[in-house]
Parts: sequence; structure tokens; C-alpha cells
Amino acid sequence: MCGIVGIIGRQPAAPVLLEGLARLEYRGYDSAGLAVLGRSGLRVHKAAGRVAHLAATVPKRFGGTVGIGHTRWATHGEPTDANAHPHVAGTVALAHNGIVENADALRAGLPAGTELRSETDTEVLAHLIASQEADDLEERVRRALLLVEGAYGIAVVDAAQPDRIVVARNGSPVLLAIGDREMLVASDAAAVVRHTDQVVHLDDGELAVVRADGYRTLTLAGEPTAKAPQTAAVSATALDLGGHAHHMHKEIHEQPEAVERALRGRVEARFATAHLGGLALTPRDVLALRRVKVIGCGSAYYAGLFGAGLVEALARIPADAETASELRYRNPIVEPDTLYVAVSQSGETIDTLAAVQEVQRKGGTVIGIVNTPGSTIARACGSGIFLHAGHEVSVTSTKTFTSTGVAFALLGLLLGRTRDLGPGDGRRLLDALTALPDAIRAVFAAEAEIAAAARTVAEAESAFFIGRVGGFVTALEGAQKLKEVSYVHAEAYPAAELKHGPLALVSPAIPTVAVVPDDELWEKNMGSLAEIRARRGPLVVVTDAPPAKDVGEARAVIRVPRTAPELAPLLLGIPLQLLAYHAAVHLGRDVDKPRNLAKSVTVE
Repeated sequence: MCGIVGIIGRQPAAPVLLEGLARLEYRGYDSAGLAVLGRSGLRVHKAAGRVAHLAATVPKRFGGTVGIGHTRWATHGEPTDANAHPHVAGTVALAHNGIVENADALRAGLPAGTELRSETDTEVLAHLIASQEADDLEERVRRALLLVEGAYGIAVVDAAQPDRIVVARNGSPVLLAIGDREMLVASDAAAVVRHTDQVVHLDDGELAVVRADGYRTLTLAGEPTAKAPQTAAVSATALDLGGHAHHMHKEIHEQPEAVERALRGRVEARFATAHLGGLALTPRDVLALRRVKVIGCGSAYYAGLFGAGLVEALARIPADAETASELRYRNPIVEPDTLYVAVSQSGETIDTLAAVQEVQRKGGTVIGIVNTPGSTIARACGSGIFLHAGHEVSVTSTKTFTSTGVAFALLGLLLGRTRDLGPGDGRRLLDALTALPDAIRAVFAAEAEIAAAARTVAEAESAFFIGRVGGFVTALEGAQKLKEVSYVHAEAYPAAELKHGPLALVSPAIPTVAVVPDDELWEKNMGSLAEIRARRGPLVVVTDAPPAKDVGEARAVIRVPRTAPELAPLLLGIPLQLLAYHAAVHLGRDVDKPRNLAKSVTVE
């Protein structure tokens, strides 16, 4: 959530900042602003709403070659012009991602007569920096941050020292980008990748002093650090729509290729197992495991539920999943023979990072499943599985969810083949994984039918999603997608739980989306559908059963190809992604930027 971009060099800053902010829109925000240093000093322009509105209202004379920009997702104070960043204190301007937890105490300690114009914690930090008694901006920033409790990624400029930008991070990402006789700073490489692909990632507790001809990094204690540039993982072309109306639609259709990348180099056909070079687990380590625990938030948690079930089925190790935000606060029992798996698309999710740190503090072993190399969670875990799904722009995760499921299938296969899974089952699962990309492509042939079915849920005020076992996990993720992108209220239940309360709400006004694999629970699922029909509830059925197998009366029956039973929940989830997308389009929603949501949640 939120985004920072800055530049110091020779070209006009404002156009670069506006372009960078537009590239960060996918992270979620509700206001934006710029601060530019020019011949006339410090000039600031900010506004609630979209970057396009900010760009349209920037004064024509807004010159300067040094500046910072920000997109804000409201935490302290409503999304207003006054609360938008950057915030100014004297000659200092500050853009900030994160939360200053002791803002009230710091506010009380500001010099007498300090006037605050916003409701934000960030303006307090700006005044705190401006009030420090030191000659250099970096020293004032360093001294101020020693007093701060909370998470931050910041960029600071000072009209009194216009030859530098000072940035720092603690829990919220910040990177430097090395251009041609210029330097850029950002919270995400997407903001700067059109200018350079050479980036330097700051670690927590680090600052950087950035000038047009280079940079210097140091710790909060003032000790120098050495940081080498790396090639950014995201390319400029990944940010284009590629002929699609929305990034969400593009990313749904990129899933076959994303799955192929997730499998590349990881299939070991000779021994019918998986090769996961990023895992620091020996066969002896695997045999010593007694439990697997998956932690994540949102869609990552639902992918973790799928993964836990798969690991338990393949490796016969007890496995479960828990939301990271709960684990971090409940003083968990951490056992030495438990493998913890942290799942995060961005690798920056603050609740998941805090849970990782809590487990590690108690001596637990944690691996990561993330999509962003160099991210905080990836570095904290030290070992794990990168998804290689490619950059995901839409706030709503689609291809990373599916790729995470594939990563869990590979992990379950590796653990299982090391323990009790026979080579025949190993080959069967590898064959199904290899065939999965083409099976996903086959689902797209039914997109017109899915779009028509989407009207059934789009025109309702609420919807149910039901399934059993793996199908229930698919239902959970399907309900999540519909809620976040179309704003239609949706709830997911195990199909057998309908009669234990939710059935009271089934009516002609509330459709039910049923996930029905063609497995040993078919008849049980048919019984649940009959209960809904008896109450005249509209049905949309998603199944991998052949057309000859009748599901009974329904508004729509969406069929997907058959795959291995273990992978069926992933394939059955593809139509639910398209269902949510087309429902949102039908309702005229802002598909790629759902209200109140952010791509990377770096605050609690």
C-alpha cells in the first residue's frame, strides 16, 4: 500500500514523478502529491483522488530537477488534500509509507508553536526531522528516526540542501535506482523500471543519501554499509495491458505461462519427484518433520489452506494453515520438528513478516513461498520457493494464487517422495502438473459462458459459495475474489454446513456458486444442490464432470477439464476468477484498483 518515487538529476522532476506514481497505482491509494525543488525553492502540489487528477491540476510552472512523489492509502486521517503527502515542515518535505506508532508522544514533544495542518502521523515526523539540531539533512533524519516507533519507508528533501534526497526504511520497502547521470528512489521497482533496471534494496534500519552522481548508505547508528546494485525483477513491458481491457484479465490469461515458469527446472522425472534448489532441507530433515504449518494473509492464506491439505495428503504429515495476523499475537507453541511456510505474493506483507520473525525468535524453521526476489520476507526466510509468476499489477491476485498452489504441489511431492509416496503416484502428479497449463487454456474457451453466468451474481446483493474439502478452499477464494473486485457480498461455506444455519438465507434472491469435483463426494454434493433447489435458490455449478454426468437444474454449468484430484481445486478456481472479473465489469467497477484495498499491505 502507498507508494514513493523520487528523482535527482538533470531532467524535469515533475513528469518523472507523475509517471512513477501512475506505475504505482496498482498498490492501492486514495490521494497523491508531489514536492519539487527548483529555482524558486520548494513547491508542493497534492490532491485527494487519482493520479490523473493530480496530473491535470499541477501548475504549468512546476520546474525543478529534484523531487519526491507519493500515493497515499489512508491510515491516520481521511483521504483529503490536507492529509495527502508529501508533508512540509519549514524547508523540509517528506513522503512516508507506514505508521508512526508513537506519533502522539512525538507530537507532544514538538517545539512550542508548531502548527500541524493535517491529521496524519507523517506530518509529525516531518516536523520532528525539521526540529533536529544538525547541519546535514541525513543527520537530522537519522536522529529523528532514533525516536520513532513503528514502520516506515521515507523519502525526504530539504530546500536548504537541494543536492540530495535522504531515504530510509524499517518494515516498508525502499530502493535506489541508478540511472544515467541521475538517481531515482522508490518503494517499488515498477515506478522506475522505465528509466533503469539497476536497483539497490535497503534493509531495515538503513538510510541512504542520494545525489545525482551516486549514493551512500548507512545504519541508524551512523555506520557505513556496502550495497551492490542488482537487476530489477520487473520489466517495463510487464506493466502494459497487452491488448486486454484490464490487468486482472491479462493476468488471469497469463496463468498457463506462469505455471510453466513455476515448473521449469523443478521436475525430476527420473525419481518422480520435485527438485527445489531453494530449499535448505536434506532428506534427513524431511524425515524428522512431524508437522507443517502454513502462514499467510488473504488469498495467500487460502492458498495455504490448499497447500496444507495437499502436503498432508501427499506426505502424510499433519499440516494446517493459519492467518499470520492471528499467529503473531497468540504466543504460538513453536516446535523444532515443525516446518513453517510463509506465503506472500509481495514478500512485504507486514503481518506475515511479523509472524515469521516470531517463529524464528522461538527457534522455528521457516521457508518462504513468495513472488518477489529480494523482498523482505524472502530475505528473512533465507530459503524457499520463488513463484516466478511475473509482475502482478491488479490488486486482486490471480496468477500468484495459482502459482502458489503449484509451488505447494511441488513441495508436497518432494516431501511425499522422501517419505511414503510411491513413484507411481509421483509420476501421476508430475504428469498432471505438466498438463495443467493446457488445461487452464481450455477453460478460457468457456469465457463467454462464464461472463453470462456472472450476471447472476452481479445482479444479486449477496451470494453463497460452497464446496467440500479441496472444493471448499476453492469456494473461499472464489468468494474473496467476488467481494474484493465487484463489491457483491459473498460468503463461503463447506457444503455440509448449509443445513447448520446458512440455509435459512437461501432464497430466489441469493445465488449459490457450487464447486463440485467429480470425486467420491459427488452424491453428497448433489444432495446439497437439491437442498438449494428446494428453496428456489439460483445455482451456478463449476465442475470437472463430463457432460454426460447431469448436475440437475442450474442457471449455468461451467465445466473444466479433468486433472489429478489433488490439483482439481486449482483448475476449478479459474472460472471463479473470471466470474468475479466479469461481474465487476458488468457493474462498472474499477477492476484493477478495488476501493479501500492495496496490493502490498505493509501496515497493520
